[in-house]
Amino acid sequence: MEYLLTNAQMRRADEYTIKTLGVESLTLMERAGNALATQAEELLDLRGKRIRERVLCVCGGGNNGGDGFVCARVLRTRGVDTDVVFFAEKTSAECAENLKRYQETGGRILEKVPTLGYAVVVDCLLGTGFHGELSTAYRAAVDGVNALKSAGAKVLAADIPSGINGENGARASACVCADRTLCIGEKKAGVYLGEGIDFAGEIVRADIGISLPETKYAKLIDDETARAFLPKRKRYSNKGSYGKAAIVGGNIAYTGAAALSTAACLRSGAGYTTLFVPQGILPYYVLKYPEVLLRPISKGNEIVFEKGAFEGLLAFDSVAFGMGAGVSQAVADGAVFLLENYTGKLVLDADALNSLAAYKKDGLCSILRQAKCDVVLTPHIKEFARLTDMSVAEIVERGLSAGEEFFVQTGATLLLKNAVSIIYGKDGIFVNAAGNSGQAKGGSGDVLAGVLAGLLAQGCDTQKAAVCAAYIVGKAAEKAALDMGEYAITASELIAYMGGVHLLSGFNNPKTV
Repeated sequence: MEYLLTNAQMRRADEYTIKTLGVESLTLMERAGNALATQAEELLDLRGKRIRERVLCVCGGGNNGGDGFVCARVLRTRGVDTDVVFFAEKTSAECAENLKRYQETGGRILEKVPTLGYAVVVDCLLGTGFHGELSTAYRAAVDGVNALKSAGAKVLAADIPSGINGENGARASACVCADRTLCIGEKKAGVYLGEGIDFAGEIVRADIGISLPETKYAKLIDDETARAFLPKRKRYSNKGSYGKAAIVGGNIAYTGAAALSTAACLRSGAGYTTLFVPQGILPYYVLKYPEVLLRPISKGNEIVFEKGAFEGLLAFDSVAFGMGAGVSQAVADGAVFLLENYTGKLVLDADALNSLAAYKKDGLCSILRQAKCDVVLTPHIKEFARLTDMSVAEIVERGLSAGEEFFVQTGATLLLKNAVSIIYGKDGIFVNAAGNSGQAKGGSGDVLAGVLAGLLAQGCDTQKAAVCAAYIVGKAAEKAALDMGEYAITASELIAYMGGVHLLSGFNNPKTV
């Protein structure tokens, strides 16, 4: 498992390693520069030839620049023709020392980024602490790096592409567009969040011996994590072994949302799946899924809160509510009824959240905190803004911390959906970077809610189910893209490719011991 660190967490880890453990900062810089040099050589090899090809290190005056000077010196000792462009308003002691060592090898310092002549460019200009806008000189350097990339050079970023905020991935008006980013020590939040994910290229990590003094860091979800969290299946079992899931939603305008959630739930392993929709649209689903039980949640074409019908949900192991339900007082009342009376595991998605925000926002935190059931909320950032007093811009700016306060106030597991989703819960923060732009279409969230309901019905706890669901749907998108590209993917195809994801990752029949 890999971690994502904020700027403050990385600073504390650096200080702990240097001041408490006694590892010299120059030693860490030497290791970082060596790791960069190795990555630069790999990029040279990917071009298929190395004879007379040159590397350019673009260095600032901070420790990132110091890493770059080490990289340049090491490459020269390995026989790679390497130059440095140096931009600095002020220079750290470690950077100055490695500038000196580089010059002692006869290395050149250039005044500006050349327009041609380099096969690989190593971006060591700015570090994770950057925020705001670039100065004129730094903007020129960034533009120069990108021009070399356009001319065919491969770009390697040290820690984070220059011009990207290390905390939240926000970018300046210009930033380096990297082919590969080498995160030094630990992976950084800004490389994955916001627009950082679009400019980082391939993301790799170099362990240079920085020790982590804390125990709570955001965790990057991978195959190993998802496999460990996924509910186990046994050969000696029956449909009753895997729980009963209820999907509740739909209205005359949004029949597809409930259908997608239902199909996704079926693919997620629940023993029984029952779909509850308004009676007026029930015929739409009659022949669609022969495996599904159908029940009316209310009369007519829209959801109306009828206590007797909602009481019928109380016997299910999991309930997912809100997909295509419409925004209304009735939907809000239904959500509150479930929070106050249901004792299973509840997913509130889409219009259940929008209705709560519109009609029950005052006191919502208290209602969630006192809920009898285990709750997962699955808002995208606009829906989360409606639920809270934060703007979309503030949510994005807060990066990894965006949902922490909400979780503390409510105790509800929060799956904050975005290009890279963040899951908050009792086991800390998990980050899902699996997926692609093929998910940026209507219906993807409905699929996610259905997967969640299926996993929860099998006994998975809310945060583990959220971690698995986000990851499986993301990996399904990646697998689908291999066959059809990202443009053509639909929500239905995410469901179709889920089985392949299970098989690829060894999820089909996890060991039960």
